[in-house]
Amino acid sequence: MTEPHARARDAEYAVVVPTLGRPSLRVCLHALAEASGPGPVRVVVVDDRPGPDRPPLTADVPPSLRSRTLVVPGGARGPAAARNLGWRAAGDVPWIVFLDDDVVPGPTWGDDLTLDLSAATEWTAGITARIEVPLPADRRPTDWERNTAGLAGARWITADMAYRRAALAAVGGFDERFRRAFREDADLALRILDAGWTLTGGRRTTAHPVRPAGRWTSVRLQAGNADDVLMTRLHGRHWWRRAQAPRGRLPLHLALTGAGVTALGCALLGRHRPAGACAAAWLAGTAEFALARILPGPRSRDEVLTMAVTSALIPPAATWHWLRGRLAHRGARPLTPLGTGEPTPAPRPAVRERLRS
Repeated sequence: MTEPHARARDAEYAVVVPTLGRPSLRVCLHALAEASGPGPVRVVVVDDRPGPDRPPLTADVPPSLRSRTLVVPGGARGPAAARNLGWRAAGDVPWIVFLDDDVVPGPTWGDDLTLDLSAATEWTAGITARIEVPLPADRRPTDWERNTAGLAGARWITADMAYRRAALAAVGGFDERFRRAFREDADLALRILDAGWTLTGGRRTTAHPVRPAGRWTSVRLQAGNADDVLMTRLHGRHWWRRAQAPRGRLPLHLALTGAGVTALGCALLGRHRPAGACAAAWLAGTAEFALARILPGPRSRDEVLTMAVTSALIPPAATWHWLRGRLAHRGARPLTPLGTGEPTPAPRPAVRERLRS
């Protein structure tokens, strides 16, 4: 029978927060400090801001957490690398809870997390939180707000995800080839599952407010298509189904871009009839894409204008990043702790026995 102090030890956790120094960090850490229940053994804030001249982040840490908080430099290598630095610096604790710097843990977060960790079996490698995205009540959400709201249904999202330290060590942590906050969480989850562990949902609740975004954010987000190429190289063409990730409109973006390029090429060659046909196909496809984004939204003048312009820019941007990803990741092989290129084995009996004791 497991002793009470051993059960308490099994529920100990550290919190890792990678950050670019956004104002939301202070809100996140204060909500963490104010949540009821056992607090973290340690908080590791990974400062991933570029450049040497940066104001210290210690002012964002509430007094009740300062003695347990460690701020480490991240080197501006992206969230995957920052999280690896964080969990390895957290000390020898059984669980690592990853939080994004723009989330707000709920008022009973600590109590609920303790229940989540106490319910974990020896095979449980990770426990996700329930993510809530507050949306405006007085109008329809914008395209960006709907995009953020999709995080509430994302599987194994590291906005708030608890991982067993032994499982992270077994698979080598996050794959640092994912330089953006995109797909690095799905990649880790699939490798964890391939290694024989299980992942489960928890009861704790964390809010993910919609952060401010510029007019061109949807165009910049198309860089994620290169990460999707890397996911396909590492996990096969059906990784979407395993990760339960939305497939997106990439095939249509490729077709639209092809129609536009063909129309331009035919026009330059003086082949006006095929140029007109391809231009009509491009216009019809772009109009359909724009309407699909405009109709669910508030339909304000600024939103309609933004959707119209970005709907013409997104397909070529997506195509460019997809091609770039195919070139950059053409020889990518799965990440392994030892760099052997062989799949990570399932947890060995000795590991399972150690977790049980």
